[in-house]
Amino acid sequence: MAVNANDLRKGMAIRHGSDVVIVEEVTHRTPGNLRAFVQATLRSVNTSKSSVQRFGSTEKVEEVMVMRRKLEFSYKDQTGFNFMDTNTYDNFTLQEELIGDAKNYLVENLPLEVIFVEEKAVSVELPSSVNLRVTESPEGIKGDSANNVMKIAVVETGMQVQVPLFIKEGEIIKVDTRTGSYMSRA
Repeated sequence: MAVNANDLRKGMAIRHGSDVVIVEEVTHRTPGNLRAFVQATLRSVNTSKSSVQRFGSTEKVEEVMVMRRKLEFSYKDQTGFNFMDTNTYDNFTLQEELIGDAKNYLVENLPLEVIFVEEKAVSVELPSSVNLRVTESPEGIKGDSANNVMKIAVVETGMQVQVPLFIKEGEIIKVDTRTGSYMSRA
């Protein structure tokens, strides 16, 4: 299906040359008295390499259908990150390159969406926040509570998060997956 470059959106899959690419970022530009164009960051499904491309605003691009599947994270082993479709009980193993920074939020039984293009997993979409258990948290120093003083805590995935002084080891906290910042106690 052909669409105008103006209609490109983050997460779309398009055919670019002989490759299928995922649109990661889109910017519409109108420089002075020149013609408008669309600048897009594209990631190849086959090579996982990103590139920046310019399209004329009326240029046609071929959209490729994507399929979203709700999967649940099961475990990580030497072969990769293992997920299960809770409806069909199909298992999927995704490599660390595909998972990227999402690995900092993956805990057992976490539901998320995996995007497939032409039967191949191309990206992982996390929920906006996840609950993580604090495994290391130094004690706050008495008298350090003047103005929103924070300390570094380590959560069960190994990620470090800035948390308030009152958070202790063993507590479960809510972390924003977009910024990696502490939101609240869970």
